Amino acid sequence: MEEQRHSTSSGDRAWHFDFSAVTAPGTYEVVDAARNLRSARFEIGANVYRPVLVQAVRTFFYQRAGHAKAAQYAGANWADTASHLGALQDSQARRYNATGDASTQRDLRGGWYDAGDLNKYTSWGAAYVIDLLHAYTENEPVWTDDFKLPESGNGVPDILDEVKWGLDWLVRMQNNDGSVLSIVGLASADGGGRPSAATGQSRYGDANTSATLASAAAYAYGAQVYASLNTPAYDAYAADLKLRAERAWVWANANPNVLFYNNDASRGTQGLGAGQQETDDTGRANLRLAAAIYLYALTGNATYRSYVDSHYTDVPMMSSWWLSPYDGGVNRPLLYYASLPGATASVAQNIRTRYTELWERPDYAGWGAIADQRDPYRAHLDSYHWGSNGIKGLMGGMFADQALYGLSQHSSAEIADAGAAYLHYLHGVNPLGKAYLSNMGAYGAENSVDQFFHSWFADGTAWDSVRDSQYGPAPGFLVGGANSTQYDWDERCPSISPKCGSARPSPPYGQPGQKAYKDFNDSWPLNSWSVTENSNGYQTAYIRLLARYVTAPQVSGLSQVSPSQVSKERTAVRPQTAPNSASQRLRSRDRSLPYKTERK
Repeated sequence: MEEQRHSTSSGDRAWHFDFSAVTAPGTYEVVDAARNLRSARFEIGANVYRPVLVQAVRTFFYQRAGHAKAAQYAGANWADTASHLGALQDSQARRYNATGDASTQRDLRGGWYDAGDLNKYTSWGAAYVIDLLHAYTENEPVWTDDFKLPESGNGVPDILDEVKWGLDWLVRMQNNDGSVLSIVGLASADGGGRPSAATGQSRYGDANTSATLASAAAYAYGAQVYASLNTPAYDAYAADLKLRAERAWVWANANPNVLFYNNDASRGTQGLGAGQQETDDTGRANLRLAAAIYLYALTGNATYRSYVDSHYTDVPMMSSWWLSPYDGGVNRPLLYYASLPGATASVAQNIRTRYTELWERPDYAGWGAIADQRDPYRAHLDSYHWGSNGIKGLMGGMFADQALYGLSQHSSAEIADAGAAYLHYLHGVNPLGKAYLSNMGAYGAENSVDQFFHSWFADGTAWDSVRDSQYGPAPGFLVGGANSTQYDWDERCPSISPKCGSARPSPPYGQPGQKAYKDFNDSWPLNSWSVTENSNGYQTAYIRLLARYVTAPQVSGLSQVSPSQVSKERTAVRPQTAPNSASQRLRSRDRSLPYKTERK
């Protein structure tokens, strides 16, 4: 047992227990008999993360717009008919400022609700497609055809069936000239509840450069992956995606600065969506670079390679020696480019060298944070703000990418442990002993998320709370997480509403960074969304990391990222001040990231 120094981000002192020598499969506890204290139970086994991965991926099925959630797939508690397919809804969507003009009508059904709001954002949706495709390609053997989706059993890995649902929507969003529409704003059910109860009109926003570039990358990578299946039906699909990617690239180059701001009163778009999908010049440059990378990987066309070689030094990692998870939307594609056989050798080496150098720096949040033991929970973040759990997933992914691409000066076991620590944090190795996934009691979590901000699982509905409502939210959603810098109630409280109370709720307010969280789903004026709302962006970052630590069913050996201890919680950390006992069991946006950073 090793004592860890005090942590300002958590306010805790903690002790580490190393279970590396324990290899017998089973369920364990750490027991202090003298004080009658018990840790949370933890399992050691060959593939303990697989059931968790299945539930995490299935959240995208619950997020599907325009698809029935039959009880045999969704479970009786979350069954629903197809949403947003009524009159003037998704299959008859109209332009945001011409809702009475039938000539603007478009079939824009499908896709995923982006987060807790029932809207569909093109740039972010394209990013989710790319992340899920990478999750597939980075550890293909784990992706089976039995995730209990409507497509299960069709001979295609279920994650690719799910990705295709998102890609099909992106296809519908493309105009004949190659441009891609930016957003579809969807109505929520009045008062919360099943999405099928939403009756409001669907409206779409204009095409813009950023959505077109993001879609070009998604089309291109989708074409590459689906072509690799060597199935005639998917060969035709892949060929169509390739043409769409090339048309999108041509349009975006001819129209480099076409903007569309949604939910902006000054531009006449108030109420169209929630978060702002438009980006800035830097964001568009990053999207263009990523699109060129995926188009080059698909086609081998030297034009795209030349573009990458001419512009890769513009990104912060190269231009200003800055490496962080906030630039994952461009850094991860660059690492992918550097791995391609035809990539310019000097460029590939420069990318690999710079990434390794920066992540080794003692003053950065990578290996320097591990060497300094800055976080007793071994999952350091510099600060805790909106979407911190998504950043945890990206941070773990930065270590996992070092294993994937052979970039680190550390051993494979050290890299595996570094990335796994961020999974452990999300799975309960944190000051609250909280597994930050919703309703996971049936999958081994003693203290998972009870409630979170979501239009379906809203406060006061039958899906409000695992403990106190009829159904509780569906399993597997990763929530936003601790937020000590951006959470507050409405600035006009307490006078604006009796819901305000007389003092700000603490937690999440007024707590150390890692403790600035509580299970709540109150809407205005308490504004729980900046703490507990889910996001498909958080989910894909988590899934991509988690999948690297899962082993293929009935196959011996471990995935590439972890040659020493996949799926084993080697280090259990508990705060001195808040031991986790068995009684706690439940009863069952930086612009480079695809996360909303505001809600109006």
